[in-house]
Amino acid sequence: MTTSLRVSWRTLVATSLAWLVAGLVPALAQQAKPAARPAAPRGAAVEAPRLPPPAPQGYTYNPEGRRDPFVNLLNRGVEQQKIQAPRPDGLPGVAVSDVAVKGIIATNGAYLGMVQAPDGKTYLVRGGEKLYDANVKAVLADAIVFVQQVNDPLSLVKQREIRKPLRPTEEGR
Repeated sequence: MTTSLRVSWRTLVATSLAWLVAGLVPALAQQAKPAARPAAPRGAAVEAPRLPPPAPQGYTYNPEGRRDPFVNLLNRGVEQQKIQAPRPDGLPGVAVSDVAVKGIIATNGAYLGMVQAPDGKTYLVRGGEKLYDANVKAVLADAIVFVQQVNDPLSLVKQREIRKPLRPTEEGR
């Protein structure tokens, strides 16, 4: 036999053995049965399986200057709608985000704003009036300016000025 034929023959035999062993190992592993437990003597009490110890009661998380990992980061800064007292009736119960400016009226050198609540009721407002989460700062000829208190403890800004125009701007279209 030549050297190249001998090497090919050895390679063929080695590859065949590798495939045979690779196929037999999983088959033998599936056939292996677990060892049988020794039978307990008659009259002996059967021992119940051991359970892990119960978790300690009253666990609290101590952040020590770190953020709480259980607080949802997506809602940070958004006022949560938790159980709150019912809102008062009328304009003091309407949030500034729910108000739509419907008109502005000029009277004796001053302006009155006409706003509509989500329930369809219309109210007249002037500077200094109180809404649920904001105050009316000023009523201008083309907009109403509100000052809203920011309830985010991590925010550096404690008040936000919101300007609601009478007509939408071209940028918003």
